[in-house]
Amino acid sequence: QVQLVELGGGTVLAGESLTLRCTGSGRTFSTYTMGWFRQAPGEEREFVAAIGRSDNNKFYSNSVRGRFTISRDNAVNTVYLEMNTLRPQDTAVYYCAATTRSLIQSSSRDPGSYDFWGQGTQVAVSS
Repeated sequence: QVQLVELGGGTVLAGESLTLRCTGSGRTFSTYTMGWFRQAPGEEREFVAAIGRSDNNKFYSNSVRGRFTISRDNAVNTVYLEMNTLRPQDTAVYYCAATTRSLIQSSSRDPGSYDFWGQGTQVAVSS
């Protein structure tokens, strides 16, 4: 079992950048596929990005591709989400998630594919 904690949320102006990080407990962090999801008030939780164990297998939603970058550093049990050119519609609570399974592109977008979730961190983008 892994426990996840998200850090780095805050309030920024449109066009600015922000980097989130998610730190996991335990000695088996490197065995997990990791994902980022977000949820705005009144909306369903939606997929943002995912990364495999190798750090070379990455997936992005169409709304963030080219603006966001997911990465990981297994030496410090951390996955990152670098967010550039932020828009007001990026405002949401952002969650990290983990699974022991290796995921293809389609399954990585499904919240049901993940077994463990962090508590979330708020990101607000003002126009």
